[in-house]
Amino acid sequence: MKLQDLTLKEFLERTAASEAVPGGGSSSALNAAIASALGEMVANLTIGKKKYTDVEERMRELAGELSAHRSRFVNDIDRDADAYRLVMEAYRLPKESEEEIGKRNDTIQQAMKSASLVPMEVAEQAFNMLGSIAEIVHKGNSNAITDGLVAAMACRTAVMGALFNVRINLGGISNEKFVSELTVKCDRIEKETLKKEEELIRWVKTQID
Repeated sequence: MKLQDLTLKEFLERTAASEAVPGGGSSSALNAAIASALGEMVANLTIGKKKYTDVEERMRELAGELSAHRSRFVNDIDRDADAYRLVMEAYRLPKESEEEIGKRNDTIQQAMKSASLVPMEVAEQAFNMLGSIAEIVHKGNSNAITDGLVAAMACRTAVMGALFNVRINLGGISNEKFVSELTVKCDRIEKETLKKEEELIRWVKTQID
């Protein structure tokens, strides 16, 4: 059974168990899915309201965009888990002979790269979604402004969680070019994500205080 098909209670119990999967990567994808759902909710709460007729079409566009994100992130819950399982399987390969050691090392390297690229994709997609959520918070139904902010904060958690999963996996990869490229990307996305969240929190406070 896929992780995404578990009930919420079952997923949390599976996460709490003494196994490595599902872990931080799958939880980051789940946070991204929650962020997209909350953002979509605020957009939908804006549609059909007389006060917001001037942004209704844009809210429909954003709701559709976040719906697509939500479906992708739900699938990423399992993609991340599957990628990490390959890493664990690679480490279990035999290492009795030089040939086996060489094959095992190559398999580990490939698995580690895949386990880095999946959360990298989650981080990038969640980061791209953050701008849409911020637009919904700024233009959408003011009665749901804090729901939109929670969406943004969940999105930040998704980005940061995914990035740190990338970073820890990079530590086991010998390809310096690969490591350098993803590290630079991680640094940029982390900095911009925290800045966007801080700006949005500050703005929301001015609207509710």
